[in-house]
Amino acid sequence: MAPARKPVLWVAICIGIVAGMMGLALSAAPLYAAFCRITGFGGTTQTALKAPGAILDRTIEVRFDANVPPSTPLDFTAEQTSATLRIGETGLAFFTVKNISDRPVNAVASYNVTPHTTGIYFQKLQCFCFQDRVFAPGETAQLPVLYFIDPEIVKDRDTRETSTITLSYTYFEKAE
Repeated sequence: MAPARKPVLWVAICIGIVAGMMGLALSAAPLYAAFCRITGFGGTTQTALKAPGAILDRTIEVRFDANVPPSTPLDFTAEQTSATLRIGETGLAFFTVKNISDRPVNAVASYNVTPHTTGIYFQKLQCFCFQDRVFAPGETAQLPVLYFIDPEIVKDRDTRETSTITLSYTYFEKAE
């Protein structure tokens, strides 16, 4: 190879490495989110199309938690602190959010469950999470979550003794 071509080759290699690293960085978040949705990693709940056919005699308590960061002008609460239902039975929980500011607030809710090992078994049929919503000044909204605990939870050695699961939501104001 001629000496004049070496710098061009190194520049091309460096540009290729930087482009590859940028591609990996840009795809990391969607790939991680997909991994969490599939595996339930980090307490990520699952989305179901229908409730299971089996309802077990065993019950489980589901606790509800609602949060907003200090700078978010919303009041966000769970209408009930907990519910006890049979594993496989469909549950319905309501959360209330109120815009306490004098301006519209664009917000989105994220969630997780604890213990984290139960995330794959907490199935949502209907949820307000990850949906951008603009709340008008003073607006109050009641938000439902329709869910069930997959009966497979009792077959997993890491979750079969679980008696309580906490579903926690946080409402964030989205930057304009």
